[in-house]
Amino acid sequence: MLPVALTTARLVLRAPTEDDVDAITEACQDPEIARWTTVPSPYFRQDAEDFVALVEQWWEDGSQTVWGVYADDVLVGMVGLHHIVEHAAGGHAELGYWVVADARGRGYLVEAARAALAWGFTELGLARIRWQAVVGNVPSARAARALGFRFEGTMRQGLTSQRGREDGWGAALLRDDDRTPVEWPVL
Repeated sequence: MLPVALTTARLVLRAPTEDDVDAITEACQDPEIARWTTVPSPYFRQDAEDFVALVEQWWEDGSQTVWGVYADDVLVGMVGLHHIVEHAAGGHAELGYWVVADARGRGYLVEAARAALAWGFTELGLARIRWQAVVGNVPSARAARALGFRFEGTMRQGLTSQRGREDGWGAALLRDDDRTPVEWPVL
């Protein structure tokens, strides 16, 4: 599939390009992004170049849709639908995201993720989108909760990264779920 651009009241979501490599490299120097995601650490310019090439490949094969999130033409984060599986009864995917340090607390993540979720449910016909994060990643959990995800539990050593195996929290959103946030036992 071809990359799709999305717009919200304050943001433009588009596939990152070679022009974004320096901004991605700079953003991924943040130890918080490396701590909570699978972004390599240390992060080099070559990592960003490889990432941009992968995003292009993922869009082409339909396996993942990743958008750079831009406010006033400045990269403020990434959001994506990962591990997309199509199915006659409605497919599924995983929501992933990160936000640059200077943009945190402004609501950009939830605004961008809402657009990505709506696109996934509507355009891809997904029935379920899951979210997962390393136990303790409270900011990510708060964003997922704000998006209407329902907490489903803790996965013992359920996540893997360059750090090894870690416990993870999991939640999901169904296409027809009420998006009103509900209580999560871990928040």
